[in-house]
Amino acid sequence: MTALIIIAVAGLWAGVQNTLAGGGSFVTLPALLFAGMTPLSANITSTVALFPGQFASGYAGRGMVRGVGSVSFRALVFTSLAGGAAGALLLLITPPTLFAKMIPWLVLFATAMFAWGSFGRKPAAHGRQVGAPVLIGLQFLISIYGGYFGGGIGFLMMAALSIAGMAARNAGATKNALAAAMNASAVAMFAFSPEVKWLEALVLAVSSTAGYLFGVWVLRRINETWLRVGIVALGIALTIGLFWRQM
Repeated sequence: MTALIIIAVAGLWAGVQNTLAGGGSFVTLPALLFAGMTPLSANITSTVALFPGQFASGYAGRGMVRGVGSVSFRALVFTSLAGGAAGALLLLITPPTLFAKMIPWLVLFATAMFAWGSFGRKPAAHGRQVGAPVLIGLQFLISIYGGYFGGGIGFLMMAALSIAGMAARNAGATKNALAAAMNASAVAMFAFSPEVKWLEALVLAVSSTAGYLFGVWVLRRINETWLRVGIVALGIALTIGLFWRQM
């Protein structure tokens, strides 16, 4: 019972965190490991359980969803579906140890890129957008990582969309919808896996969905500058914590 309460609290926290920036799976994974799961089982269970909330938040924030320049939102969705399926297949056939070692570096890189895209460029640079092939390629690689592990994909997508010139509020909503798309492919593959622990997944799904929807409410109202500052601060904290865990 104690483990289920911890999982429920972690899900609520992760839902809000994922909606605003990302990194929620770094909250759910320790909670599931505490419940006695293996790292692989915790990873797969977390992916399955967070999907309903991702879908709900993506739908709730659909009015803020955007494409980027010549790249339509539909193209980004199809890219996310393809990359998510590839990543999920990769997870089912290989151990995730290599990606686990890369996570702190990926979150550090994504946080630095988001900070540079938000504060480091001259105002005129925000009007310039990266080329469509570059953005599609980045989203495909992020989606493979998302289907494989998922930790930090919010920061990676926020960084890519921010550098492409999208406002933080719209990037947050678009990121939520794309996360749901990439995980739809992964969930379709994971749903029949014996690694999914359904009781814990149900508790996590309910609490995280509540967190996701509350996060959308906050996303509509929070000041744009404070949102960017908060995302960078959260990224720095996550990076420090992740490197500390690997020491």
